[in-house]
This record gives sequence, C-alpha cells and structure tokens, in this order.
Amino acid sequence: MASPTASPSTPHSTALLTDHYELTMVQAALAAGTAGRRAVFELFPRRLPEGRRYGVVAGVGRALDALEAFRFDDESLAALDGVVDGTTLEWLASYRFSGDVWGYPEGEVYLPYSPLVVVESTFAEAVLLETLLLSIYNHDSAIASAASRMTCAAGDRPCIEMGARRTHEEAAVAAARAAYVAGFTASSNLAARQRYGVPSTGTSAHSFTLLHDSEADAFRAQVASLGADTTLLVDTYDVAAGVRAAVEAAGTGLGAVRLDSGDLGVLAHEVRAQLDSLGATGTRIIVTSDLDEYAIAALGAAPVDGYGVGTQLVTGSGHPTSGLVYKLVAREGADGSLVSVAKLSKDKSSLGGRKYALRRRNRRGVAEAEVVGVGTPPEDDGDDRALLVPLVRDGEVVGRESLETARDRHQMARAELPRAARKLSRGEPVIPTLHV
Repeated sequence: MASPTASPSTPHSTALLTDHYELTMVQAALAAGTAGRRAVFELFPRRLPEGRRYGVVAGVGRALDALEAFRFDDESLAALDGVVDGTTLEWLASYRFSGDVWGYPEGEVYLPYSPLVVVESTFAEAVLLETLLLSIYNHDSAIASAASRMTCAAGDRPCIEMGARRTHEEAAVAAARAAYVAGFTASSNLAARQRYGVPSTGTSAHSFTLLHDSEADAFRAQVASLGADTTLLVDTYDVAAGVRAAVEAAGTGLGAVRLDSGDLGVLAHEVRAQLDSLGATGTRIIVTSDLDEYAIAALGAAPVDGYGVGTQLVTGSGHPTSGLVYKLVAREGADGSLVSVAKLSKDKSSLGGRKYALRRRNRRGVAEAEVVGVGTPPEDDGDDRALLVPLVRDGEVVGRESLETARDRHQMARAELPRAARKLSRGEPVIPTLHV
C-alpha cells in the first residue's frame, strides 16, 4: 500500500478546471494595466450549512497538488482558441503562480467567516485559482464535515467509507480521502488506497452468495479464500439461517457478520444472542444500509461493532457543498499600499482586509471563540492557538503533510470544542466568530 504521504504521480494539467470568466477577467485586466496589481483573495464561509455547529477543513493536500499542476500546456491553450485573445494566450503560456498562500491546515475545524485560505499575489495570478480552490474545498470539506459527525456519533466503533457507487468516480476518491481525515478507518475505494494511502477493505456482496448453489457453499468458498477472520454477509435469505451457516463454515473464530437490511437495531441484538449461543462470542457485527449520523447514533445501544457508510457520506449527509466563497478583500492602491475592498450586496456581503485568525481557548483548553483579526493579527492572551499556516511561499508548496497528521489534528481540534459540538440536533455554531 502507498504511504499516506503519497501524492498522485505525473499530474495532468489542472488549468482548465476553471470557469470561462476567470480568463476573460484576466484578458480585460491585462488590457487595462491592472492585472499586475497586488491583491489578496480570501476563501471563507459566510455561514455553516443549516443546523451544523462546526465545519471541517479538507482538500488542502489535493488543492496543493492541483496548484502545482496549474499550467497552460499546448493542449490547454489550443482549447482556449476563441475564448481569449492572443496577448492573453501568450501570458497564460508562461503562467506560474508566484505568490503566497496561507490557510487552515487539513483536519482543522472552522466557523462562519473563518479565513480558510488567504491568497496573496497579483490579481491575475490569484483570480485564476478561484474555481479550482472552491471546487476542491467545497466538496472535500462537505464530506469531512459529515464524516466528523458520523465518527463522533460512532464513538470508539470504526466507520468504513463505501460510497463509490453513489457518486462520480473521481468524487468517490476525494470523498474517501476526506472521510479518512475526519476519522473513518478505511474505504472500499482502491484508487484512494493507491493515490493517498487510505486503507482499503472489503469482502463480498449478495451476488457472491447468489452465485452459489447454497448460502453454505458461498460461505465455505469465501472462508477457504480469505480465512476465518473474514466478514460474511448473512442477510441474503434468512438472517438466523445465515448466521448458523456462517459459524458452521468458519467456526467460532469467524471474524464478523454483516447486516445490510431490516431493522438493524433489533437484528443486531438477535444476531449477538445467536452468535454467543453458538460459541462465536468474539465474532463482530458490522452494519450497513443507508446509514447517516442519526442512524449511527440510534444504534449506539445496539451490540454493533462497526458501520459501513455510503450514500449519505458521499453526499455530505444532506449538505453536499460547504457554501465557501472566494473574494477579493484587498488590492494595491494608487500609492502602492493595500486598500481594503468588500462586496456589499444584500445577503452576500464580505468583510474587506487581509485576515488573521486564532482560536481563543480558556485555561482548561476549551475553545471559546474564533477570533479574526482584520489587517493585523489578533492578540494571543496566552491560551490561544493560531490557525493560519503557510501553504505556499513564493510559488513553492511548503505546507504539504501526511493524512495521518491531518487525522490527528482533527481529533485534537474537535476535542477542544465545547461539548455542544457533539450534539446532532440543529443548533447555532458552537462558538462565535469575533472580528477585531
């Protein structure tokens, strides 16, 4: 298996993973002589998805890989014939991002108006990254935010990501990665294993049982190939008969049985009692079937040992996007200094100025507020934690890290939130955002 630090090798150009108007803005700015003005863009959420108490940053590593591959090669430039003029095509041919990027590191939690990414460069260089960054962060953070709620509800019981068949094939790989950051232990997706080192797992589906003349034949074939520690799917026909056949095939050392239909809570109690009566006291019970964080929480009192989660995870459990935006917040003025700028549209306003952020904590280490400094860093009172870290410096990626580091960070960041963060009921953000 690849190392968790692995990145995709020989990346293809990501330059056309953008919107038409990004390029026409560059063309107009080049003609006006404003393309080279210093600019600060900020990627942030105006609000959390309705009812959510915190969000989770994910996709940082993918975004850094994509930024490195953001080059307009001959094929990309050919595709832009008729989109922009010759002067702009010539400028794009030599495009290399040369600015600085600061951001919340992967696995960190965030609140409304958290400055998740701060991009400092020229206007033309920075505006081209808008769509690319938003598409990655909006998707991956939505999946990680849902996954965090699920792993929180599951407690010490492991969650396995298995939603590849319920979303776009590339979104499935990104979803597996994001879920792993937020505490899932493994994925069914082999591309996520290859590219990012996400542990993979899997045994068989109902089709394997139906292939054989009897359920017992299917179980014996699986045990012969994968060993007694495998997981047998026992609900193709009758669950009680399936459990009995599973123990007969594998012995009392059977690794696990999987339930994929019916009233999972009731079945888990019945199956646990049957396994124990057959002497398979160490055999685990894994449940699947359209689980979300609420279903996982409802199964908390049942004798369940692990959860397989698919559709609800890869669709963000009702919130498939994080609602993040990318806005110009400062630009070079006539005297060469930075001038704060902001969109003031009704319901879509932003706050101008370069941002800095820290998490204010009390003496017990519990988070009390997200403090965002405008123009200057907020003052640390001694118990606070800075949130922005360098990701890119002078065009070179400096913030790449392993997924294990991101996983550890998420556990730490979630643990320092007030206890209300664990509630699944609808509520306001768990801590306020203060601008100073």
